[in-house]
Amino acid sequence: CFVCGESGATITCWQTGCERSFHLPCSVEGGCVTQFVLQYRSFCWEHRPEQAVEAAPEQTTTCLICLDPVGDRSSYGTMVCPACKHAWFHRGCIQGQAVRDGITCFRCPLCRDRDAFLSEMLTMGIRIPFRLPSWDSREYEALSERHSRCDASRCLCPGGRQQAEEEGPWELLLCCSCAAEGTHRQCSSLSSSISSWECDSC
Repeated sequence: CFVCGESGATITCWQTGCERSFHLPCSVEGGCVTQFVLQYRSFCWEHRPEQAVEAAPEQTTTCLICLDPVGDRSSYGTMVCPACKHAWFHRGCIQGQAVRDGITCFRCPLCRDRDAFLSEMLTMGIRIPFRLPSWDSREYEALSERHSRCDASRCLCPGGRQQAEEEGPWELLLCCSCAAEGTHRQCSSLSSSISSWECDSC
């Protein structure tokens, strides 16, 4: 094992020509990635996949799960949601979340995206059990609902606060920091060129 130096390392890096082997329990310490889907490929620290996001966390950014700092750059131990690019978390924290949620309920803790987030986490070596969540699914359904109403002090939409369109003046933008409040573009005088919005509380 290139991490601990002991024998019995049965996992070999998938990269052609790389002869590094390691034990599964040593993989995190060695910065390795094992993809627990399809071919179950494993990669050493040098050949592991990296997140293709240009965003970097600010110095004060905290993990959405444990609320501890994540540092000011992306790394093996720090990950970001590929959809919203605002949700930062530690690898260990999101792994724990995946084990609790199971494949049916695992999604970004902030923007609630499922498709891009799930695919990215599987690629980056997060093991997501193929089962229902390990806690009450009724409670989870309430938490996992995406905010879907305009919270402007005066909603101008003829269809009301619940109406939301894909684009135009009645497109509903959620707060890019908390995702717990929303506004129609028209209700907050936001032009079509503005792609993000932050609520007054944030």
